[in-house]
Amino acid sequence: MRIGKEASLPVTGGERQLKVEDVQEAYIEQKDRLVGAIDTTKTILGELREFNKSEWVVRYPTLQEQSEVDDAASSKSKPRRSIRRSLSFADDPSNQTEVVYTPTRQGLTRAVTLASIADAQEDSSELTPTEESDKEAAEGERLLPDKIGDFSILRLDLKLGPHGSSTSPAALVSQLEKGSIANLLDERIGAAVHHMDKLRLRVEDTSSKVLVTGDLNSGKSTFVNALLRREVMPVDQQPCTTAFCEVHDAAENNGVEEIHVLKDGVPYSISDEATFSRVSLTDLENIVVDNEGAQPVLKVYLADSRATSESLLSNGVVDISLIDAPGLNRDSLKTTALFARQEEIDVVVFVVSAENHFTLSSKEFLWNASNEKAYVFIVVNKFEQIKNKEKCRRLVLEQIKQLSPRTYEDAEDLVHFVDSAAALRPYTANPAFDDLESSLRSFVLVKRSKSKLQPVSTYLTNLLTDIDLLVGANAIVAQTDMDRATDDLNRAKPVWEKMKNGRESLEDALEIVEEDGANTTSNKTKAILGAALERVGQGQPGVDNAISLPPFPGFFGLWDYARDVRRTLLASLDAAVKLAEDEARITTTAGVKKIGLLGDQNLPEGVERSRRVFMPEAMFSVRSGKNGGLNRHRSSSTASAVVAGGVYNLGIGLSQRSDMLETSFLDLFDFNHHLWVHFGDGKADAEEDNEKSPTAISILSVGVGALTMVGGKAIGIRSLIDGAARISELIADESARRWAAPVIGAVVIGATAYFILELPNSIPRTIGRRIRASLVKVEDNATEQELFVNAHAGRVSRETRKVLRLASWDLRERFRTAMEERGKEVRDAEELEKQARRALSYFHEVEAKTGAVRDEAGLLGVL
Repeated sequence: MRIGKEASLPVTGGERQLKVEDVQEAYIEQKDRLVGAIDTTKTILGELREFNKSEWVVRYPTLQEQSEVDDAASSKSKPRRSIRRSLSFADDPSNQTEVVYTPTRQGLTRAVTLASIADAQEDSSELTPTEESDKEAAEGERLLPDKIGDFSILRLDLKLGPHGSSTSPAALVSQLEKGSIANLLDERIGAAVHHMDKLRLRVEDTSSKVLVTGDLNSGKSTFVNALLRREVMPVDQQPCTTAFCEVHDAAENNGVEEIHVLKDGVPYSISDEATFSRVSLTDLENIVVDNEGAQPVLKVYLADSRATSESLLSNGVVDISLIDAPGLNRDSLKTTALFARQEEIDVVVFVVSAENHFTLSSKEFLWNASNEKAYVFIVVNKFEQIKNKEKCRRLVLEQIKQLSPRTYEDAEDLVHFVDSAAALRPYTANPAFDDLESSLRSFVLVKRSKSKLQPVSTYLTNLLTDIDLLVGANAIVAQTDMDRATDDLNRAKPVWEKMKNGRESLEDALEIVEEDGANTTSNKTKAILGAALERVGQGQPGVDNAISLPPFPGFFGLWDYARDVRRTLLASLDAAVKLAEDEARITTTAGVKKIGLLGDQNLPEGVERSRRVFMPEAMFSVRSGKNGGLNRHRSSSTASAVVAGGVYNLGIGLSQRSDMLETSFLDLFDFNHHLWVHFGDGKADAEEDNEKSPTAISILSVGVGALTMVGGKAIGIRSLIDGAARISELIADESARRWAAPVIGAVVIGATAYFILELPNSIPRTIGRRIRASLVKVEDNATEQELFVNAHAGRVSRETRKVLRLASWDLRERFRTAMEERGKEVRDAEELEKQARRALSYFHEVEAKTGAVRDEAGLLGVL
């Protein structure tokens, strides 16, 4: 940079003469502040990228305007200090939250805040009168983007179709997942960091780059020649500039006028001839016209003999380069290159034809440039050829107002209507162009804070505003997540704690229900079957009012009578077993209900109860296969005898077993029993038998039994005749006649009484005793548990235990699953609350940091 100690910069418009030292001092001070702001902002973005990757998926917000009727009503009621918008996110556009979007100003800094309605009302109630006045003063100023809620720098602009179509950016982004949007946002943040690196280099660079661009045939090259007061750039009615021509003061090249053609991919250095090729000025036209396929970058060094107070290149203050760029509409490749190149530029001089005004490419370029450069120097060329100049001026200014509001506000200094070709005519006064040149010199040299630093300030302001919008929206999400997590914890954690504390008591209660049910059925079964065996042993049916003994058919049906009595007594035992099973069904049903009540008491709300329906009639059903599953009852036509029980096949179906129904002579005359009772110690079966002392009838029965036992068959008429014949033989002996008569008399009398009186009653008792003895008999390898009563008690209790255990298992599984779900819900809620709390703290910290950057750099206060 060349600075003369005594140099001064004349400024038109009545401004005082400013010394170089004053300009430089203010410039350097603001430059240092901006460099610090750039570095801090880069740090903020770096932390935000890392936070996005490792801590929190940053959501991409969109703010939608309310209806025009609501806006109009609110504007009529009172001055609008904040703007209500509907906040949604790209990954979930249907979920909307009403928020307040508020412009704020503290000193020279400006920003925006985003808060929920409740937070905004609370903050508003705490404002002081001074803060209220600051808010009102901020109204009307352009503090927000053109479209409220739109991003300027961090905007995810996917150009895939017209708005509203299925391939539009909104439709596409709304279908993306949060992670995908976060990745896109990360790439956009990375691009912003890269751009700030360029900004920092530009701020620290003491020179200034002035880009002259515009549409095709707008007169860009003619304008550059007019500024240089010499025809250097080729001019034609057809587009001829195909290269980026950077015009520098020849003093930078040791006073030599020449062209340096830069080599691709090699950083340019004026002191290293390996980075460029030297070309004469006379070859400039051939280079920029004939290179249609290439787009070289040229460094053109020119000498300007004019005084420093008149020359732009040789101004004695800073190094200036004028860049003549290809036209915007030449082709898409060159237009894209121009859009990228403008990021390196300090000042944009946009040349527009007074005949054509702004084209679509011009509008897009200016809108894109306005994200960084609030001020654009606009030259409306070929103005002298327009007949209705006032109309042309009005239409152009209206367009500028829409494209670059800041430029429009300062249109007197930044917008000039001239004819560049007339400025090249010798000895011809051109006050319009002179005024343009003076304003451009003032803008580039005197107002360097506006021309060189203001673009950086504008970019940082827009970027910080985007960051505020981003973190403000995500802070609302974090607060919402934290509130939701807190609500979930308040709801789920007490339930989880209660389930943990009640798990052991539930296990104990289920064990008690199982044991009580099994013990109750076992005891009831023993009682019922024990009583039944007692009754059968006494010759009575095992169950009252269920089965009756058959009537005595007489002496001639004695054998059939014994068989019917045996079948009846066995059937009564079957009925007793069924009665015990029915009692077990009742006990099991009560146990299942208790388990259901335990489920209602211990399972939390919202957990589905068991859909199992207990069917008592399915207990003790016929089973097949090894899996022990319940089967449907077979049809009566195919049903076989049902036998259940222990190893001795004791159980239901005794009355249908052939071995149990087999009748013997001992069913009529139990010789062994009476012999033991009358001639033994009298203790056998004392508890079962009522015959406690010998009687004549019992003695007679022994005698008759000894005399009339013929082939295991019952006594008949023929047997009696044979017995009488044998007795007559005994009478022939004299010694026998002495005792035969009494004996025969006793036998006859006893037999007669026995047959007439006792035989119908003694047969059921005899058969009952034999049945009871066979069912309680203990063999060599048998145990007490395998007896009839105990075997059935064990079988019935096992069935009850199995049913209750299945119901308990189902409840345990539901309880365990519910407790795991509640535990997972609690852990997820705690993790979400922890994450959201950390995110909320971080977002508030970022907001504080962005505010500090604005305060330190005085952003948007630089004019």
